[in-house]
Amino acid sequence: MSSTDSALLAGIIYYSQEKYFRHVQQAAALGLEKFTNDPVLQFFKAYGVLGEERTQDAISDLESIRNHPDTSLCSIMALLYAHKCCEIIDRAAVQELECSLKDARRTASDTALYYTGLFLWLVGHHDKAREYVDHMLKTSSSSKEGYVLRGWVDLTSNKPHIMKKAIKYLEQGVQDTRDVLGLMGKATYFMLHQNYSRALEVVSLVTGASGGFLPALVLKMWLFLAQQDWEQAIDTGHRILEKDDSNIDACQILAVHELVREGNVTSAADRVRDLIKALEMREPQNPSLHLRKILVVSRLCGRRQAILQLVSSFMERIFLATSSCARVATELGYLLLLHSQEKEASLWYSRATKLGDNSMAASTGTIWCHILKGELEEAAHQLEFLKEVQQSLGKSEVLIYLQALLASRKCKGEQEVTALLREAVELHFSSMQGLPLGPEYFEKLDPLFLVGIAKEYLQFCPKQPQAPGHIMSPLLKQVALLLGPVVKAAPAMLDPLYMMAQVKYLSGELETAQSMVQRCLELDPTSVDNHLLMAQICLAQGNFAMCSHCLELGVSHNFQVRDHPLYHFIKARALSKSGNYPEAIKTLKMIMRLPTLKAEGKKLRGPTVQPSERVSILLELVDNLRLNGELHEATKVMQDTINEFSGTPEEMRITIANVDLALSNGNVDMALGMLRDITPKQPCYMEAREKMASIYLHIRRDPRLYIGCYRELCEHLPGPHTSLLLGDAFMHIQEPEKALEVYSEAQKKDSYAAALVSRIGQAYLKTHQYTKAINYYEASQKMSRQDSLCCEQAELLLKLKKFSKAEKVLKQALEHDLVKDIPSMMNGVKCLLLLAKVYKSHKKEDVLETLNQALDLQSRILKRVPLEQPEMLPSQKQLAANIRMQFGEHYVAEKEYTKAAQSYKDALSYLPSDNMAVLELARLYLLQGHLDLCEQQCAVLLQTDQAHEAASMMMAELMFRKQKYEEAIKLYLQVLEKAPDNFSVLNKLVDLLRRSGKLDEAPTFLQLSKKASSRAPLEPGFNYCSGLYCWHVGQPNEALKFLNKARKDSTWGPSAVYYMVQICLNPDNEIVGGEAFENMLAMSNLAGRKEAVQLGVRTAEKLLGEFYPHSASGQNQLRLLQGLCLLATRDKANMEAALGTFLEMAQAEKDSVIALLAMAQAYMLLKQTPKARTQLKRLAKAPWTLAEAEDLEKSWLLLADIYCQGGKFDLASELLRRCIQYNKSCCKAYEYMGLIMEKEQSYKDAAANYELAWKYSHHASPAVGFKLAFNYLKDKKFVEAIEVCHKVLKEHPNYPKIREEILEKAQGSLRP
Repeated sequence: MSSTDSALLAGIIYYSQEKYFRHVQQAAALGLEKFTNDPVLQFFKAYGVLGEERTQDAISDLESIRNHPDTSLCSIMALLYAHKCCEIIDRAAVQELECSLKDARRTASDTALYYTGLFLWLVGHHDKAREYVDHMLKTSSSSKEGYVLRGWVDLTSNKPHIMKKAIKYLEQGVQDTRDVLGLMGKATYFMLHQNYSRALEVVSLVTGASGGFLPALVLKMWLFLAQQDWEQAIDTGHRILEKDDSNIDACQILAVHELVREGNVTSAADRVRDLIKALEMREPQNPSLHLRKILVVSRLCGRRQAILQLVSSFMERIFLATSSCARVATELGYLLLLHSQEKEASLWYSRATKLGDNSMAASTGTIWCHILKGELEEAAHQLEFLKEVQQSLGKSEVLIYLQALLASRKCKGEQEVTALLREAVELHFSSMQGLPLGPEYFEKLDPLFLVGIAKEYLQFCPKQPQAPGHIMSPLLKQVALLLGPVVKAAPAMLDPLYMMAQVKYLSGELETAQSMVQRCLELDPTSVDNHLLMAQICLAQGNFAMCSHCLELGVSHNFQVRDHPLYHFIKARALSKSGNYPEAIKTLKMIMRLPTLKAEGKKLRGPTVQPSERVSILLELVDNLRLNGELHEATKVMQDTINEFSGTPEEMRITIANVDLALSNGNVDMALGMLRDITPKQPCYMEAREKMASIYLHIRRDPRLYIGCYRELCEHLPGPHTSLLLGDAFMHIQEPEKALEVYSEAQKKDSYAAALVSRIGQAYLKTHQYTKAINYYEASQKMSRQDSLCCEQAELLLKLKKFSKAEKVLKQALEHDLVKDIPSMMNGVKCLLLLAKVYKSHKKEDVLETLNQALDLQSRILKRVPLEQPEMLPSQKQLAANIRMQFGEHYVAEKEYTKAAQSYKDALSYLPSDNMAVLELARLYLLQGHLDLCEQQCAVLLQTDQAHEAASMMMAELMFRKQKYEEAIKLYLQVLEKAPDNFSVLNKLVDLLRRSGKLDEAPTFLQLSKKASSRAPLEPGFNYCSGLYCWHVGQPNEALKFLNKARKDSTWGPSAVYYMVQICLNPDNEIVGGEAFENMLAMSNLAGRKEAVQLGVRTAEKLLGEFYPHSASGQNQLRLLQGLCLLATRDKANMEAALGTFLEMAQAEKDSVIALLAMAQAYMLLKQTPKARTQLKRLAKAPWTLAEAEDLEKSWLLLADIYCQGGKFDLASELLRRCIQYNKSCCKAYEYMGLIMEKEQSYKDAAANYELAWKYSHHASPAVGFKLAFNYLKDKKFVEAIEVCHKVLKEHPNYPKIREEILEKAQGSLRP
């Protein structure tokens, strides 16, 4: 064989190493077709035959090449090995071979030494192999093959210090060459040292040079899997199958993928069949390989019966093929045992024990069967013997677990059982340390074994979910930690996922639990347990309708759900929570009639109730009887329960429930007495002390005794958990200083507990020691970098407006390379979003870039979550949508509406039913004036939720914009009917009535609010609405009285202050800067007018002196109002100073309507009309929005005033019509229209407009009355003129000119 054909020999060596003996024979046979009678290929063919235990055929083949110099030594060595494998050893032949071996060794060439070393390495004699290779390298130091082989020998050693030397030999072997075996060795070295990217680079060299070399592709596939890149691993598997349609490794990875990632039973069964078929076809006489390859499937098949049947049948065939192998029998027993088939498992363990090869595993399995069958004494006897044996063999996690299981069944204490379980878990995971994700990892992970441990832990965990804010039970933490790696590696396995959902439910993480159960139901909609757990979660959330729906859905998928006692128990609890106690009692009594499963473990036909379940049912019945007023019956049932379960593990739980019954009877002393009797050695001690503390605090109102209970807990059960409880208790009674002492003391014992660090930080904040809190977080970060604390620290700095420091903290958290695991990536997203929040107040130009980084990282999370943690997909999609929403908010603030709309649409691409995104998109369309598009979005919202307040408000605004006033008012009324005290809606309704010209109807709705609540007149919201109404009807003094009652409120205060200042500065609501009208009253009393203005300015300044806004918009509002005060003084220097302020505001916020209007008003008062007109023309082009409607209206009126003075009546009329379009009550617009008509001597039209101005000013403006009377006079409507004159003079007796110029003339014209 040509020495250059390294790929052929590398392939043969690879298959030999992997024990693919038929592959070795086939590869050698293929080579012999090209290199006829090649002794090396003949040797490997014989080696393949020997591997299949066809010893005589192998001996015959080896004898034929024994005399060839290159293969003489290795053939003799192989013949010796073959003879020793025979059942009857031919001693003479062995003796003859040993003599020949000495001669062959003396005369062996370098090539002979190489192949001998290779053979010894392949059969597992590493030390001997190393001797031969070293001997070869001494005589031929330039042999590349020798260095490669030496590297492989060291690489496969089980001694780490030797393994590290392998790379030196492999590098020498591949230097200046592309030796395939050497490159494969390098790749394997890097893989074992977890340098997967480097390993992939090396494998790519092999696949590049020899594209058809399948072993390199197989290694590449396992490397992708080690990187947890399932997508590329599966793609590579399919590529391999295109070249070799029955490749065992590719079939195996596809089967594993279906089992752990997809969860489709039908597809998984097909893939497992393909694997079994490939094994039986490609390696028909290789039972040890069959077992090795199918073991991972047996560990991952879960409770899927179709796959379990396939695997157990195949393993039985393996046993028949190699009936002397005890390991196959042991593995079959273990497979059946994990699937609760104790009887069948026991038979296989008995067979394994008889065979005797692996008696330890078989004995362990037998004990396990005894425990599960309730034969505890027999199990204890055998376990005691095995514990003695274990001391010499080393600890076994299964044996420790069995000790825990036996202790649990014998009702031993919680501490004893959980200590054993903890030790079993530690031993289990220590055996997996350093293993890359792959078949061996999954085999060692053994998910169902861990599920069994989790179930034992849950026996001692709380039976009901914890309330939000409570510290998570340490045992639940343990269970979550042990199940975490399983759920991460195998998210499609039902049992661990369901168990984790149960843990999350009991921990109070209801939303996470719900997502997990939803995933379970997607994998198996017929699962009874999953439907029941989903119903329990809904019940805990208070969603009773959904709870009932889940139960019925469960029945529709699987009628057996109704046979489950838990189904009726949940139903009873839902009825109880809904207040239907009689029905709940009836249901609970029905469940009690079911038989209870006894401790002996005898299985009963039909539905049964576990003892712990029966206790729950009885206690729920007691509670319902008590709530239904049947206290005597409740006491009787409780006493029966105490008698029935006396001396059982459930006794303490019943005592705690009995305390509740005593409390409901008002017997506090009796309750406290029962709780005091529970000792620290009993399992419910912690719960009892917490209950006692609650009684002392809430019933006895004694904080000292309340704290005393937690001090006792710390004394008898010292540890971080109880210290946290004591610290939290101090926080609860508002003593953060003492809490701080407790937390600090606890941290000295456990300095790395993030929960403690967080609580210490919170305690500093409670005591207002902000500097200490910041310093503490910084010190903690130096001790142990924890990203969650970085976020807390940054949030604190953000609240304190220390933006630069917050930025620095978050950048430090993001500086270190993000680990590729999902939790670290999620924390990275959180940090980036916080950084974007910092930049909003600090560096607006960096917000977009930071959000883009967050979105990029979140997109990577979304790619991985469906495969690794599918239960988290909904929450991660929600976060991605929220990031897109933040983009939208940023673009809206920058007035980039097209980009904003796209951002909201992108948010909806993640969650099409996200109401918040739909609402924001609707708001944006309304802002842009796209009314039909806005209406479509509102319709979507109202279709899903008819009572959606924001959608109703927006739809009402739409109807107003479309001049459908009745429909708009009707929508507001629908909301007010349900909540008459919803003053934000009432405020919008008053505004709508004004804009639709129906302000007279507003008092009716104000009265309705007063009738609905006697407290309404005291509510800031009601007073604000009343004040606004008075202002709009021309009653400024009344308006000020009402608004004054609202100005101290955090919600209504800023707006109330704004209007109060406006009223003080402009009580007659004149157009500031307008010169078209001449106020006759002002002209007649200039001194009085000036004094009134000064008083108004002083009052406004006093109001602003007491106004302390916290938001950026509030600060801007304050600056604006201060500027308007300066403007009102009409002093030139003050007005110029005000103009400077307005200019700064306009520069800071592009196209700010309010700032541009204020600038225009200032220019007008400074007699710089052209500059004012420029700003007002900009505002004339601005789109109308309800939020800016008032200021836009003022700007249009001021511009119309300028046009009127310039004689441009057409342009003025267009602006005035626009004012009336959006505000039917705009009396100033009608007044200006009247002025234009008057100037054009169209007195009839002028009178019509002045009449509307008079009507909508509610007869409060004498100037409008004067003009109306004057135009009536000109139009010869003398009676109407006289009526108006009388009305004006009644309110303003000294109003100038009206009596002489109009009233007397009109009266004179009426005289005959």
